[in-house]
Amino acid sequence: MPSIHTSEGAIFYARRGAHGPALVCLHGAGGNHQHWGHQLGALAGIAQVYVPDLPGHGRSARPGRTTIAAYAAAVIALLEACGLTRVVLAGHSMGSAIALELALGYPERVSALALVGGGARLRVAPAFLSGIVHDTAATVRTIVSHSYAPTAPADMLARAEAGLLQCDPPVYQGDLIACDAFDVRTRLGALRCPATIICGDADQMVPLKYSLTLHEQIAGSTLVVVAGVGHMPTIERPAEVSAALRALVQRAAAQGEAPGQ
Repeated sequence: MPSIHTSEGAIFYARRGAHGPALVCLHGAGGNHQHWGHQLGALAGIAQVYVPDLPGHGRSARPGRTTIAAYAAAVIALLEACGLTRVVLAGHSMGSAIALELALGYPERVSALALVGGGARLRVAPAFLSGIVHDTAATVRTIVSHSYAPTAPADMLARAEAGLLQCDPPVYQGDLIACDAFDVRTRLGALRCPATIICGDADQMVPLKYSLTLHEQIAGSTLVVVAGVGHMPTIERPAEVSAALRALVQRAAAQGEAPGQ
């Protein structure tokens, strides 16, 4: 699990798998690469899986960013540093916004796209924007309660809170600012790569209707609705998310994506 020097600073990433297309998974606001931990292991047999900490998060160098475009530039720098010219790109929440920005701005770099708990616009409640720095613990507690299904076990919620509290509050606020300004609703028709949209039907942070809109407006996309889970299906129901990503990676490979690209 190395850190690599890029033109955007040092970026840490976890990597598993030696064969198949490159799959890059991007975490959401306040998160880190561990949000994709289940998929890192589950998909290593069919893909070269890269799961970075975005700038300012986890073990990657500060600062964080305050726009989705700036995070997209950091991901491009990571791809270049790792010698990855074309990848299957998966993103969760804010990561899905970054993935969309990359697929629209750098279509030659993205062979297939997975959007988990995403939307073409990601509005953020003003209480979260201010509270994450002025009342961090209470705001994180509220975010977690809105991110997981009511049936999520207490230990899962406790781990989620502890993980988000590891993020520097100003970095987390920058993430939320970036999400709140994100809007590609008028650009979705330009997407041409295979796309899979994954969402929990109990998502309170980015409700199901946002994924339904993505599915309607991205031609040829596949919609996977995971029953009984909230905004974190990668953690709440990892096997179903991994199965959907496996199908997308296999589709990309069948279209001629060279191993290790």
